[in-house]
Amino acid sequence: MGRAVALATTLALAACQTIVPRGPVEQPESRPVPTTPRPSTEPEAGLPRDTARHRIALLVPLSGSNAGVGQSIANATMMALLDAQADTIRITNYDTANGAGAAAQKAIAEGAQLILGPLLSEDVRAVAPIAHTARVPVISFSNDAGVAGNGTYLMGYTPAQSIDRVVTYARGRGVTTFAGLVPNGLYGERASTAFLRAVEGAGGQVVSLQPYGRVVGGIGAAAQRLNAKAPYDAVLIADGGATAAAAAPILKRGPGANTRLLGTELWNSESGIAARAALNGAWFASVSNTLYRQYATKYRARFRAAPYRLSSLGYDAVLLTVRIARDWKMNAPFPEARLRASDGFAGIDGAFRFGRDGVAERALEVQELRDGTAVTVSPAPTGFGG
Repeated sequence: MGRAVALATTLALAACQTIVPRGPVEQPESRPVPTTPRPSTEPEAGLPRDTARHRIALLVPLSGSNAGVGQSIANATMMALLDAQADTIRITNYDTANGAGAAAQKAIAEGAQLILGPLLSEDVRAVAPIAHTARVPVISFSNDAGVAGNGTYLMGYTPAQSIDRVVTYARGRGVTTFAGLVPNGLYGERASTAFLRAVEGAGGQVVSLQPYGRVVGGIGAAAQRLNAKAPYDAVLIADGGATAAAAAPILKRGPGANTRLLGTELWNSESGIAARAALNGAWFASVSNTLYRQYATKYRARFRAAPYRLSSLGYDAVLLTVRIARDWKMNAPFPEARLRASDGFAGIDGAFRFGRDGVAERALEVQELRDGTAVTVSPAPTGFGG
C-alpha cells in the first residue's frame, strides 16, 4: 500500500484505544448520548454555501424500522470527523425513511458535493439518477452490485468476494467437491453465480446446488435433497448463521459427517455466530474485525451503546473523504477520479479499492468457528498487488 493508505490506517488507529475480545455485540440503545461536542451535522432550511468547508451529505434512515443502523452510521461519521480533526469537511444528515430521492434533492439543493449512503439498494436506485444529473458522486453502503456504476460506488460487503475467498481457501486445503444451499431471491441468485464461478476458477467441482424458500422448513427440505447427492467435501450455505445452523445437523448425517460447512459475509455481522455449536469447524470470509473491536470500544465510551457492525462503513467513508480532501479545492466539484486510486484506501475494515464497476474490492480474511470463538485461519492481505 502507498504512503497515503498508511496514513489512513493511522487515522483509524488513532480513533481507537483498547482492544476488546470478540464476542456478541449487544443491540444499540435507542438514544445514543455523545460525550464530545459534535460538529454541526443536522440539516437546516436554506443552508448557505459553505466557503470554508466541503459540504457532504449523509443519506441514511434516521426514523422507521432501520433507524437504529442509520443512526449508528451517522454516529460513526461524526466520530471519524472528530478523530481525523477534519475541519474542512461538513457532513449534514438527511433521513431517507420518507423518501431517498427527496432527501437527495434536498441535499443537492443545499450544496452537497458528495453523497455518502444510502444504505438500502432500492434507495440507491432512487438517488443515483438524481445525483448523476447533478454530477454529485454517491458512495453507498449497499451490497447490491447491480446499483453500482455511472457515478455510484458501493462500499458494502458483497457476497461474490466473500464466496470467492472462502472457496479459494477451501480448495487450497484439499477440498475438491462442493455443494450449495442458496435462498430464492436476488441474494441467492448472485450467490449461486458467484459460487459456480469461484469453484470453476479454483479447479473444483459443484456436485449439487439446491435452492430453498425462506419459509419454515425450507432449508431443512433443501438439505435433505442435498444429502441424496453426498458425499462431497464442502457445502456453502448462502444465508445467515441461524439458518445455516438449522441445516447443519442434517448435512452432517451419514455420508456428510466430514463435510466442511462454508458461510458468507453475512456471518460476520451476526452477534453470537461463534456460539452456534452446529457450525463448529465452519469457514467463512469477511473483513477483519481487529480494528473494528477497537472502534467498538471507543464508540461505546462515546455513545453509551454498542455500534451496529455496518456502522464501520460510515467511518471508513469519512476516512476516504478526508484523504481525498487534502487535494480538493474549496467549492470545486468532488474529484471523483481520486476514488479509483490503484493503491486503494484503508480503514477499520482493512484495505479496499473501487473497481471499474464502482464496487469496493476488499482484502478479506478467512475465519473458522472453533469452540465458541472465531479464529482467523488466513489473514487478509494488507494491500493490493496492482
